[in-house]
Amino acid sequence: MRLPFCLPPVLSIVLVLRCLPGTAAPLSSSGITFSDELGGFTVTSVSGSGSLSDPFVVAEDITGPQEAVLLIKGFSAAFGNRVGSHHLAGFALEKVVTNKSGDDWNLFEMELREVLDQQSPYGDGLSFGQGSPVGRPFISSVFPEQNEIDEPYDSLSFHGGVVRPGETVIFRFIITDTSPVSPFLLLQQPSKIVAHVPRSAPLLTAARPATPVQWPFR
Repeated sequence: MRLPFCLPPVLSIVLVLRCLPGTAAPLSSSGITFSDELGGFTVTSVSGSGSLSDPFVVAEDITGPQEAVLLIKGFSAAFGNRVGSHHLAGFALEKVVTNKSGDDWNLFEMELREVLDQQSPYGDGLSFGQGSPVGRPFISSVFPEQNEIDEPYDSLSFHGGVVRPGETVIFRFIITDTSPVSPFLLLQQPSKIVAHVPRSAPLLTAARPATPVQWPFR
């Protein structure tokens, strides 16, 4: 499934970065910086060290229907791998997302990229822990079903629940890289599925079955 991100050229984005109003100052923890400077949402707090037992916890308010692009800086080989997978660098991330829009969400999609207008291929090494069982299953406090794609790009989709305006959803997953670069991007698109999809044509291809999870996270 191809994520429906419609992105302008990189040069235009660089110019927009310098004049966007309403974004918060970038927040950092343990050497990694999380920035909302691309707009569409606000990072309200950051904590943690990135390990499985102490993940980075990034709290966000998403205010509109447009994609919210989280810019992540400071990721490098020197940062190391804090989740114990086979990748050169990696960390665990818990996202605490509050729906400050006016719409229900019953689908939440995320995609990793090193370059804003190019999907992440296998060769760049960036992934949601591709080829490793570490940190799995990736889980959510609201959405029990998950779809993961690692070829030809890297994405996660969560569905099977609903987040209404004013409510909060939590996700936990890992991000890894075999040749880490800084910055990289996490594209986020909450949305509302309104069309009926016949059983013979599921909206999310190769979806994982619902995985019972314990809440709060352990």
